[in-house]
Amino acid sequence: MRRWGKRKDDEENATGDGDSDDGTHPRKAARKGSEDTDTIVVCEISKNRKVSVRSWQGKVMVDIREFYVKAGKEMPGKKGISLSLDQWNILRDHVTEIDKAVAENE
Repeated sequence: MRRWGKRKDDEENATGDGDSDDGTHPRKAARKGSEDTDTIVVCEISKNRKVSVRSWQGKVMVDIREFYVKAGKEMPGKKGISLSLDQWNILRDHVTEIDKAVAENE
């Protein structure tokens, strides 16, 4: 008889899959800090919003993001977008059309 909540495929793959002897899953690797990113703040849009260019996992990203303060340190928030260079170039190429649409809606 199987224990409640244990999947059949877990029993079959129990050997050599990295689980510890007590049946718990291994911990995830800790996140790397800002050491793996090079960030250049291009401009502050408002008090809590910034545009920055950074290198992330070997790729250059244009990051538009809200920040918050935690324990006296400024931290990036969930609200924002990171654009790859291809996406940034598409947006940049359409600035005139965006400006026209904004002017029509003012």
